[in-house]
This record gives sequence, C-alpha cells and structure tokens, in this order.
Amino acid sequence: MAMDVVNKVVPESETRPDVSHDDGDRERFAHYVQKDKITQSAVTGDPVIALCGKVWVPNRDPKRFPVCPECKEIYEEMMK
Repeated sequence: MAMDVVNKVVPESETRPDVSHDDGDRERFAHYVQKDKITQSAVTGDPVIALCGKVWVPNRDPKRFPVCPECKEIYEEMMK
C-alpha cells in the first residue's frame, strides 16, 4: 500500500501569534513588561512583549509617559 506524502505551506498567520506591531496609541504609553526581559533587551537588543501585546525594543524613559490602561488592567487582574 503506497502512502501519499502531502507537503503543505502554512501561512505565517497560522504559525505565529497575532501580536500587534502597530504604532497607534500604544506609542503614547509606558507598558508593563517583566523586569528581566527589559534587562535582556537592553543587552541583546531583542524586542519585548508588553502585557497588552505591544512588541517593541525599549529605548525611552517610561517615567515620561502615562501607564498603558490595557497593561494596567491586565496586571491588576493578575494580582487578584
């Protein structure tokens, strides 16, 4: 009995999580990220992922911006 082998190319949308890279309003906020990830990013230049899903390489002083309301809400739910 012969077996047919089927190769399928899976679109990236099926292999990667749906993470936002938009610049929209998220650029106006300071976001919550694990502290060790911030340190790692500073050393390696790798991007971080905030609780709200924003992906970026931190390079600004977060104290200059208001806290992201989405990140804050998620963090408060986690602490309950």
